[in-house]
Order: sequence, then structure tokens, then C-alpha cells
Amino acid sequence: MAMAALRREGRRFAPLLSPRPIAAAAPRSSPSFLSPEEDVPFGARSISTQVVRNRMKSVKNIQKITKAMKMVAASKLRAIQIRAENSRGLWQPFIALLGDTPSIDVKKNVIVTVSSDKGLCGGINSTSVRLSKGLLKLNSGPDKEPKYVVVGEKAKVQLIRDSRKHIHLTISELTKIPLNYTQVSVLADDIIKNVEFDALKIVFNKFHSVVSFIPTVSTVLSPEVVEREVESGSGKLGELDSYEIEGGSTRGETLQNLAEFQFSCVMFNAVLENACSEMGARMSAMDSSSRNAGEVLDRLTLTYNRTRQAAITTELTEIISGASALEG
Repeated sequence: MAMAALRREGRRFAPLLSPRPIAAAAPRSSPSFLSPEEDVPFGARSISTQVVRNRMKSVKNIQKITKAMKMVAASKLRAIQIRAENSRGLWQPFIALLGDTPSIDVKKNVIVTVSSDKGLCGGINSTSVRLSKGLLKLNSGPDKEPKYVVVGEKAKVQLIRDSRKHIHLTISELTKIPLNYTQVSVLADDIIKNVEFDALKIVFNKFHSVVSFIPTVSTVLSPEVVEREVESGSGKLGELDSYEIEGGSTRGETLQNLAEFQFSCVMFNAVLENACSEMGARMSAMDSSSRNAGEVLDRLTLTYNRTRQAAITTELTEIISGASALEG
């Protein structure tokens, strides 16, 4: 009866005498490992070890998932990187032939934004979207007609918020199957047939290293604009004038074929480069997440040990106090 009364009185005066729990003493900048419904009220003597164990189990499971995602991204990165580096040789000759003129002034600019369909890959999609919005702002005007062609679900979600009226075509789930040039060339032909343009500006992330990518813009001009620039002699194009066209095709037909082939080559390289950058960014992000989970797990382990030791000490104190009361 004495022990029961002692516990009852202790519970009554605990809110006034007991210090704040261990979790409440953590710095404000560090995230709490307890959800609001599991927060220990002020005056409690200890945190439940079961709550801490559940949090430790959750963090361990998250760490396993992030490590597995890092390994998957690393294996895919090795396969895509070689193909992306080889594809760079497809479109580079067009720069020498037709030049790369992103600042050319035309009426109908079509911005092709290449992004990923999945998240958890750092800021590569936000970078492409910001660059696309900047290009749209630069090419806007009373006599201009800028449009978006969005490749990838993540860029579509971001651009549709404030640029819905400028989105002309959206393409998603492109990377579900292994990409090859034939598939991308069909996609490029569909874009050329369904969108009227004077200049196509392809926005993508060029792979540099696992932790670095370069936002890039490649410009493909329509055959009409190329012929106009050649006739004007502005010097903005490459070495097209130094070549003679042989055979029965006219200059317009040749330029049309060149524009279609150039766009398909640039799109093929852009999709591979962006996929490579996506895997590198996801690999880096999952590595950081795994390390953060390890740090959280260390703090939870320390809290669990302290809580368990506090509970043992409390039980021993109660036993000794009860024995002393019986002897007295």
C-alpha cells in the first residue's frame, strides 16, 4: 500500500518536479524523430523505448531502400554513359555545317524541354524548367509565338502551373523501354509534323560527372530560316555555302532533310544525356540520404540507450525505496 501511494503521489507531482524529457532538449534545427501524436508531454520521466524502437526500425528500412536505389542507379549509369558519349558524335558535325545560333530572332520559337518521369534525382528537372522559362521570357513579344513541347512528366507538372497556355505537346513515359535511335527519330518526326516552328530549342542536362551536369540548349532552325540566312549572307551559319548540292534534289529539299536529321540526332543525344544526368543525380541523392539516415540512427540509438538506462534506474530506485520503507 505504501508503494502504491508513493507511485500515486509521484504521478500527481511529476508535472511540477520532473525535468523536460530528453527529446525536448534537442536543438530546434534538428528534426524530431517523434511524430506529434507520439510526443512525450512535459513532465514525463522517460520516453517509451517502444516508440524509439519503432523509429529505429523505420529509419533502418528507409536506409535499406536508399542504398538499393543507389546501387540500381549506379548500374544503369554505367550502361547509359557509354551510349551518351557515343551519341555526341552524331550532332556535332551539324554545328560546323549549319552552326548553332540560339540568339537568332524568329517568330515561332518552340522550346523542347527534356526531363525525367521520376523524381528523387536532385534538381535536374528544376534546372531544365528554369532555363525553359527564361527562354520563353526572352522570346516573348507582341509578334512572337513561343511554345513548349515537354518531354517527361516532371517538367510537365512544373510548367503546367503557370504556363499551361504555352504547352502545345507533352510526351511522357519515354524511358520505360530501352531507347534507340529509331524510336527517338519517330518521336522527332511527330514533333516536326504537329508543331509549326522557325526554331527548335532543345533544353536538356549534359552529363559531366556523377555529381555535375551542365544545362544545355541546342538550336535547330527550320529549312526556310536556314535558306533565308544563307541568302542574306549574315554569316551566322556555318560552312553551308562552301558545299555544292549534287543530284536532282533542290536546296530546299536538301535543307528539309538536313533539318529533320539534325533534330532527330540532337533529340537522341539530349534524351541519353538527360537520362545519364538523372542516374548520376539520383545516385548522389540516395548516397546523401543513406548517410543522413545513418546519422539519425546513431542519435536514436543513443536516445534508446539513455531511455532504457533511465527506466532501469527508476525501477531500482523504487525497489530500494520500498524495501527501506518496509524495514523502517
